[in-house]
Amino acid sequence: MKLSDFKYPLPRNLIAKHPVKPRDKSRLMVLNRADESIEDRRFHEIVDYLNRGDCLVVNETRVFQARLFGKKEKTNAKIEVFLLRELNAEENIWDVIVDPARKVRIGNKIFFDDGKLWCEVIDNTTSRGRTVRFNHKGDFFKIIERIGMTPLPYYIKRDPTERDKEAYQTVFARVLGAVAAPTAGLHFTKQLLRKIESKGVKIVPIVLHVGLGSFRPVEVEDLTKHKMDSEYYEITPEAAHQINKTIDAKRSVFVVGTSTCRALESSVTSDGHVKPSKGWTDKFIFPPYDFKIADHLVTNFHLPESTLMMLVSAFAGHEFMMRAYKRGIKEGYRFYSYGDAMLIL
Repeated sequence: MKLSDFKYPLPRNLIAKHPVKPRDKSRLMVLNRADESIEDRRFHEIVDYLNRGDCLVVNETRVFQARLFGKKEKTNAKIEVFLLRELNAEENIWDVIVDPARKVRIGNKIFFDDGKLWCEVIDNTTSRGRTVRFNHKGDFFKIIERIGMTPLPYYIKRDPTERDKEAYQTVFARVLGAVAAPTAGLHFTKQLLRKIESKGVKIVPIVLHVGLGSFRPVEVEDLTKHKMDSEYYEITPEAAHQINKTIDAKRSVFVVGTSTCRALESSVTSDGHVKPSKGWTDKFIFPPYDFKIADHLVTNFHLPESTLMMLVSAFAGHEFMMRAYKRGIKEGYRFYSYGDAMLIL
């Protein structure tokens, strides 16, 4: 398939700027692949589709406050430093994106928090990318949780608020390391999870730290030439055992989000089970693709021509998925990170 196969027109008023309250009252479009039927529900009704012995696999990554605003030495020019990933914890060296990039060169220092925190640029990586070393040697995440801002996606055209610090986290977020939320998980409440567990469904946590690659545009028409950014993931022996137990019992594996799905599909054995593993994955899933682990997928409505949309298209079937998106627009579903959800059966 080609990049242009994943275009669709979206009215800007359907891009959600704020989450629904409570979270599980968002809308849920249910796609049944067996007969290609579509049903409109509310997210809390997802419990109706889960049965005893099934498992629900979630991504427990936690978003950190990745947007820092500082001042360049001497000129006091305002510089945004977007933290991407920690390269060396001992030396506090990070990959970052800077804006405006033209003002930031190797050797420059940028000061934050009234000068108590600063970083020095030690390398260029891309046109806007830099490698920096921070002066702080203690609990760095504690500082950036205080002075940083929530890294809302660029298409949410507003400044982040204090409320976003929790609204842009899943209720099962635990392991700091993401710069974007695994948005399919944002619809769950603790009460809904308890209700799901009471049906005899196992909640299985894994980790994939979502990076900015989720939003990076695909720039080649030939999808086989696209290279995904690498993201760190971890599947514990306990998680793998529970998923494999579900598979062997011929029950259903419900996967929450494209990030979770990519982690699972990056760690598959030859007999179609999950192996415990941790490391980096740049797995790119697009049609056609034979999914080994996921039976059903919970996801949001994604950007046109995005790798997330391509994965969902591979799972649902491209024509069926495009028809569902067209219906979603007609019916006024809310799109993207703070938007409504889709369950693909």
